[in-house]
Amino acid sequence: MTQPTAANSYTPPKVWTWTGANGGKFAQINRPIAGATHDAELPKGAHPFQLYSLATPNGVKVTVMLEELLAAGHEAAEYDAWLINIGEGDQFGSEFVEINPNSKIPALLDNSGDAPQRVFESGSILLYLAERFGAFLPEEPRARTEAMNWLFWQMGSAPYLGGGFGHFYAYAPEKFEYAINRFTMEAKRQLDVLDRHLADHRYMAGDSYSIADIAIWSWYGQLVLGRLYDAAEFLDVASYTHVMRWAKEIDARPAVQRGLMVNRVWGPEETQLRERHSAADFETRVAPRDVDAA
Repeated sequence: MTQPTAANSYTPPKVWTWTGANGGKFAQINRPIAGATHDAELPKGAHPFQLYSLATPNGVKVTVMLEELLAAGHEAAEYDAWLINIGEGDQFGSEFVEINPNSKIPALLDNSGDAPQRVFESGSILLYLAERFGAFLPEEPRARTEAMNWLFWQMGSAPYLGGGFGHFYAYAPEKFEYAINRFTMEAKRQLDVLDRHLADHRYMAGDSYSIADIAIWSWYGQLVLGRLYDAAEFLDVASYTHVMRWAKEIDARPAVQRGLMVNRVWGPEETQLRERHSAADFETRVAPRDVDAA
């Protein structure tokens, strides 16, 4: 392994200051302060749930969940899904920031009660919807706790996969051996955690498909299926046979296939659905518009 030298090492200053964009795919939207950058109203539809998102792994979690709820007969889960183009900074619009002060997708507004309820952070949205409809979360305490264990495992682990491995392997302006090795090691360790668990369990919380599966599949299932960072060969994902079995089983679910399309505006046109306002939209898709995928 190459060791840092005086020519390529970096000595941090005593106090860091922001000097502008530092390169990389998302440099134009990264900044060290929060809050809105511009006034912008959000579109609103007729359904109880208004989703503002993009089909990144975190966005896919929620659209898959909503499509699964509808497939299970929960008609009150009807929703409008509006595209938030993170490459253009839509997430910094004033009304979006009112729903999610962290300026990240997905963000959900539930208008079914006496007053609108904002829900942000993908794990929180999954839990909110599961409890709201009594679905995809076991009722038995031990199984429920197991599902929650794995849901929060995903929330804590995926930043090392996306912001760590994905960033330095696919998006950073330069390839840094130390950073890639560090986060590749962690990504593979996480895949091994999943593979060992799924060797003895059909789903993450046992025999029942749950929000834990939806959350983890959106990241790690798509990773082993070759859909993230063009890294399947590099990570030798085929060697994680139990993860692959689980990923393929979930991928075959019709609701998952629909959820993958919503707010997706890259890739083959037949896989894209810019906005979703009814089930009919999957047959008469809104014309796509290219944006950068995270």
